[in-house]
Amino acid sequence: MSNSIREYGYNSKVEGEVIVSTADAVINWVRKNSVWPMPMGLACCAIELMAAGASRFDISRFGMEVMRFSPRQSDCMIVAGTVTYKMAAALRRIYDQMASPKWVVAMGACASTGGMYRSYAVLQGVDRIVPVDIYISGCPPRPEALLDGMICLQEKIASERSLKNLYKKENTSIK
Repeated sequence: MSNSIREYGYNSKVEGEVIVSTADAVINWVRKNSVWPMPMGLACCAIELMAAGASRFDISRFGMEVMRFSPRQSDCMIVAGTVTYKMAAALRRIYDQMASPKWVVAMGACASTGGMYRSYAVLQGVDRIVPVDIYISGCPPRPEALLDGMICLQEKIASERSLKNLYKKENTSIK
């Protein structure tokens, strides 16, 4: 493996056993292994979201077991289910209260595209009000699909430029 690809280096010849790394690699390693989801269980997908935390699927293996129902303590919003226009304002308010960096996962067909509901009351995709990082397909998606989506989110977090984003102003305008 070339040195440009490695995230960290270990040299046993250095006295004190020092590990050398970049700040981005260390920050991203911490962030990707401690994702605290904010579950927005709005419909039937919420049952599958709960099943992902059970012993059979065990989302805690990936450092995501701390489901926070407080937006100020979470960094990943999982929108699971049908979003109505009445709920959209509350969902956006909760998203705005989350600390940066924050990520959004649209779980299921309803959260991603409005699902089978083509009516005046249903938002046709949560990406119209919040930026979505990962889309998980299915109606409802299985817990394995959620775990796969969360692993994809971890890979995305691992490849971010953390130091550059620390000083970036966030755009909070609504589409």
